[in-house]
Amino acid sequence: MCPLGIDVSQNGNVKTLESAGTIFEIEDSDILRISERPRAINVERNRSFEERPSSELSITSPRHSLKILADHLEGLSPHGRRSGFNTPRSYTYFEAHAMVAEAWENLRRSIVFYRRQPVGTIAAIDHSVEELNYDQVFVRDFVPSALAFLMNGEEEIVKNFLLKTLHLQSWEKRIDRFKLGEGVMPASFKVIHNPVRNSEILIADFGESAIGRVAPVDSGFWWIILLRAYTKHTGDSSLAEMPDCQRGMRLILSLCLSEGFDTFPTLLCSDGCCMIDRRMGVYGYPIEIQVLFFMALRCALLLLKQDQEGKEFMERIVKRLHALSYHMRSYFWLDLKQLNDIYRYKTEEYSHTAVNKFNVMPDSLPDWVFDFMPIRGGYFIGNVSPAKMDFRWFCLGNCVAILSSLATPEQAAAIMDLIESRWEELVGEMPLKICYPALESHEWQIVTGCDPKNTRWSYHNGGSWPVLLWLLTAACIRTGRPQIARRAIELAESRLSKDHWPEYYDGKLGRYIGKQARKFQTWSIAGYLVARMMLEDPSHLGMISLEEDKQMKPLMKRSTSWTC
Repeated sequence: MCPLGIDVSQNGNVKTLESAGTIFEIEDSDILRISERPRAINVERNRSFEERPSSELSITSPRHSLKILADHLEGLSPHGRRSGFNTPRSYTYFEAHAMVAEAWENLRRSIVFYRRQPVGTIAAIDHSVEELNYDQVFVRDFVPSALAFLMNGEEEIVKNFLLKTLHLQSWEKRIDRFKLGEGVMPASFKVIHNPVRNSEILIADFGESAIGRVAPVDSGFWWIILLRAYTKHTGDSSLAEMPDCQRGMRLILSLCLSEGFDTFPTLLCSDGCCMIDRRMGVYGYPIEIQVLFFMALRCALLLLKQDQEGKEFMERIVKRLHALSYHMRSYFWLDLKQLNDIYRYKTEEYSHTAVNKFNVMPDSLPDWVFDFMPIRGGYFIGNVSPAKMDFRWFCLGNCVAILSSLATPEQAAAIMDLIESRWEELVGEMPLKICYPALESHEWQIVTGCDPKNTRWSYHNGGSWPVLLWLLTAACIRTGRPQIARRAIELAESRLSKDHWPEYYDGKLGRYIGKQARKFQTWSIAGYLVARMMLEDPSHLGMISLEEDKQMKPLMKRSTSWTC
């Protein structure tokens, strides 16, 4: 039953429900049951994607939006059940929930066209401040937008984005006369219009224009994950099977599967290579990159063709996945027992019998972690490398660990226990902390280089990012706890629209709009829409979630190298 006042029968007719509730009135058992049902895959493309010049970023007025909504209600496809959250077929819900209508309106205003085809969404449509690079299409930023469009049956823009970024991958990239590895995906691209020649070109940024001049490591992983989401949702594997897409995946995999001096299966990275794209002490083996790496490898296994080249990569992927899952589940995992074990470590141990394998000094344990760790609960810490354990909690890494099944079912449940136990610290008044806790005083000076944007409880340094709402919602549904997502969405709805969809919030509780936050940030808008649509129809979860691989499931006991 559609909870929004309309329902679509099998023949495509609309019927009004006499007693319709909101998503916040659905029983949790209903949510879990709905998540198991199959989704229709042949979805009519949205007619609002008329071909327009690329200069027209704002494509609909509020009055015109009402007409679009009414038109679509009359033209339902037999196979086209879409989500009811002011997608263009839900006129009833538009009246009941103007915030969702506003979100869709703003998302469509952010669409970028290239040669009359939609190819992505710009980072923000805030023209009140200098645009800088916020007028570009970022690979990581577009992911929630892409999921929203897919859930709404609008596959064209996602397909075009995947193909255009694939084309950019083949460009030669040089930064200060140094050539990047073949296969690097761009961080972002921009459409440049030449009015004299009446032509358009794409200009990509591989890090040469970024703050700190760091190439993105996560872009290639997000590209593979999005390709799998597109294939899963549409049921059409022809895009993934194209020779160019197969080659693009192999180039990305060649970069990250190459063997060298590293003794760990994790990827060695520099600061600023992911969503936290400024200096924040995440160099080494940051949790975000490792879980995206893990998920991209699993997605690639499902997408690679069974030809000779594909089979060779599959063998390498399987070996890496086994080593990576063991390493992450064993050495990055922290709960009360593990914390106590580290607290009692001996140092300067040698040989294979060493308990403290990374020579972590117990005195380096921060005071806050002892109070932060609940009796029930746990999480994957931010980083592990020689003599270094970053005990900070990072939202994206832990949520994607659940969605990719890097976290075992027991670990996934423990992560959700931690979020519930530490709601004030991690969620507060505006979901959701990008990391916890914030760096302060001398530590902030040393780690961030006195970055004025990353002061305590701001931006990447403990700021609250609404875009993370969709990841939390997906993790909640995956673990059978939709009530947590429901509570977080209600919090977001109390502020987001009134505050004009800011990029991030400041303060321990996320109470203040970020001091340098852009308004009408596209992924804040898209993240909210994806969260709502996913909670309304949990079968959408299949696009972004992978079932547990039983072959990689470890014995249900902690590694002997971590016991005292």
